[in-house]
Order: sequence, then C-alpha cells, then structure tokens
Amino acid sequence: MTVQLQRSEPMLSRYFDLEGHGTTVRTELFAGLTTFLTMAYIVVVNPVILGAAGMPIAGVAVATCVSAGFGSILMGLLSNYPLALAPGMGLNAYFTYTVVKTMGLPWQVALGCVFISAVAFFLLTVAGVRQLIMNAIPRSLFAAVSGGIGLFIAFIGLKNAGIIVANPGTTVGLGNLTAATPALAVLGLLVIAALQARAIKGAILVGILGTAGAAWFFGLIHGSSLSYHWADLSSTAFQLNIPAALNLKGGIGVSLVEIVFVFLFVDLFDNVGTLMAVTKRAGLVQEDGTVPRMNRILLADSIAMLFGALAGTSPVTSYIESTSGVSVGGRTGLTSVTVGLLFLGTLFIAPLVQAIPAVATAPALILVGAMMMGALAEVSWQEPGEAIPAFLTAIMIPLSYSIANGLAFGIVAHAVLKLVRGEARRRDWLVYLLAALCVARFIYLA
Repeated sequence: MTVQLQRSEPMLSRYFDLEGHGTTVRTELFAGLTTFLTMAYIVVVNPVILGAAGMPIAGVAVATCVSAGFGSILMGLLSNYPLALAPGMGLNAYFTYTVVKTMGLPWQVALGCVFISAVAFFLLTVAGVRQLIMNAIPRSLFAAVSGGIGLFIAFIGLKNAGIIVANPGTTVGLGNLTAATPALAVLGLLVIAALQARAIKGAILVGILGTAGAAWFFGLIHGSSLSYHWADLSSTAFQLNIPAALNLKGGIGVSLVEIVFVFLFVDLFDNVGTLMAVTKRAGLVQEDGTVPRMNRILLADSIAMLFGALAGTSPVTSYIESTSGVSVGGRTGLTSVTVGLLFLGTLFIAPLVQAIPAVATAPALILVGAMMMGALAEVSWQEPGEAIPAFLTAIMIPLSYSIANGLAFGIVAHAVLKLVRGEARRRDWLVYLLAALCVARFIYLA
C-alpha cells in the first residue's frame, strides 16, 4: 500500500498542483478523512428526514452516499478546491416538510422539481446569471437564510425528540422530559455537545450511533426485517416524475415556480457562504476578493445537483464542514476526491441506517441547527437596513415552517427599505424584480 502511494504521488502532485499549494499527498488524504468524519452524519440524518416524506430509507441512504461521492469527486477534479458536497441540510427539510407534507406533492414529483431546479441552475451557471444574482442579493440575507434554516432544523429536531410539543394554549410547549424518548434525546444532545466541545472528529456521528445503541439497549425500539443491500438504490434512482413536476397535466402551476425558486436560492446561498468560508480559511482568495475558477465550482455544483435528483435525493450542495479539512492542511481538490471515495466506501453499510431511530438523529438536527446560527454574526444588527430584513427572514422560516416565506419576507423588506431610504439604483433592478415576484406569490397564496 505504501509503495502504491509513493508511485502515485508524482501524478497526483502534478494534477492537483500540490507543490504550488504548499501541501502533500498525505496531508490532503488526512484532510479528506477529517472532512468526511465531520459530515458523515448526513448518511444517517438525510434518510430519516426524507423518509418522513415517504421515501424508502435504505434507498435514500445509498443515494446519499452515491451523490455525495460523485459530487465531491467531481468538485475536486473539476475545480481543484477542497470543497466537499452532499445533500444539503435545510434543503432536505424543505423537500419533506414543505413540498411533500404541506403542498401535498408525491416525493417522486418533488424529485422532479429538484431535477428541474438543477437544470435551471446549470443553465444559469453557463450563462453567467448566477454571478449576477450573487452580486444583487446582500450578504446579510445570505447569513439570515442560513440562520433561519438552522432554527428550522433545530425546531424539527426538538419536535421529533418530544422535547417540544404542541400546546393549545401557547401553540408550543415543553414536553415531558422524564419520558424515555425525550430523556434519551437530551442525553444524546449533551453527549454530542461535549464531544464537540472537546473538538472530537466525527462527534455528531459518534453521538448518533451511541444514542441509537442506548435506544436499542433499553428496548425503546424493536427490530424488524431490514434489507442490507446497496442495490436498494433502485427504490429511489430514476423514480423522479418530471412530467408531473412540469405541470403537463395541470395542478401545481405557481407552486412549481416557488419550489424551483427556493431550491435555486437556498442552494446558491449555501454555496456562496461555504465557498467564501473555505477559500478564506485556505488562503485561496485573490487580493481583489475574487475566487479563481468560480465558474468551475458552480458548474460542478449544478451537475452534482442533477446527479442527486436522478439518484433519488434532495439537492446536493457544498458543505461548510469542508473547513475542518482545510484547518488541518487541505488545500486542493485531492481533499474533495478523498471525501468522495470515503462516501462511496460507505455504500455497503448505508442501508443499515434503517435501524437508526428518530430519537438518535434528533440531537444531531438540533446541534447542526445551532452551528448554522453562527452565520447571523455576519449581519450588522446596528444597521436597520440590514437588521430588519435579516430578522424577518430568520424568524419567518421556522415560524411559518417554510424557507420560501422567510426568503420572501427578507427580499421584500430589503427592497422596500432601500426605496424609502432613497438608496434605490438602476443596477438594483434584479432585487426589485425578485421582490415583485415575492409580493405576487403572497397574493397568490392569499
């Protein structure tokens, strides 16, 4: 194994320009392993969330591994950046709780919407429109969407654990923490928090598995006949219903536009935030603030999203956990390729996630939501023009159970405040177009 690695080093060094980036093969491999361990929880969490939409859990688990593997390898080879990809947290919650459960679309149609969004993303990337949109939307709204999704995911986790329950008098209230399920979830939450505080790699994954083991030990869940074959991918792959998503037979109309809009913008925001965080941490940003090979990054992202829809999962996007690999020396696409290969290596155990109970994944959702809240620090809360749209965005996402509503409130508030403050400029035409579409959406929903 050592001899093979030594023989492959010159080729890898040339392709990824390791010397030019001041790194080595061993450093990149270790960085890839570090990133993988910090984001491997998605193999367990994503199937649980999409399973709530009626999707086969084993199939989604395999689709998650395949799409994360493909997306990360493609990103590494095409862009030569240490960016890892996988089905995005927040987007999977929107897929299940808004598109399927609230709008009532079958999951096959929802996958068709993901595919259409990916096609639109690809075309916008090729045409250079994604760059235009990125420049039009204020960075404070990017941060607000991330924070709002964090609240949304954490709320779902608290609800799944029974820590927060429905209350007719106050809408929501505290559950019975002495009951077995909430108590175990709280314990799992404390374990993961303690591991993260100690900077243990793979803390979330260890916490999930430990909580699941405790649930099985105390008899809180019961065994059932499960399939353990990665061939379960056939239950989700190519099951998307594109004709229904395109509304060829009538039915969803404006809803399709809304779904595509949210998938596009949330994925765009995720990518911009992750891209800036990773490239800054790695010292890969140019002096003028630009990121080299930006189009290749966006192209890889859109192709990965297309692949994910065909495999049978919610939108694939860049992961902020990529910064963990960068922190230990990852500087090139070899880090991403390593992450992708490790995800593919989990294919043979992926269907086993059917045995993971919701009480084990609930703490992970809560902690992931907490980490996403850090983006709100980027908002200038002393500046009303930034603070008000950001607050409305962040608070409306969990309270209305819709990322689309929060995003719409934020964009409209941003446009209105620019008008009343006399800061409207002709170059901001795209912001006002988006605001007008959001207002039209509210009218349609009413």
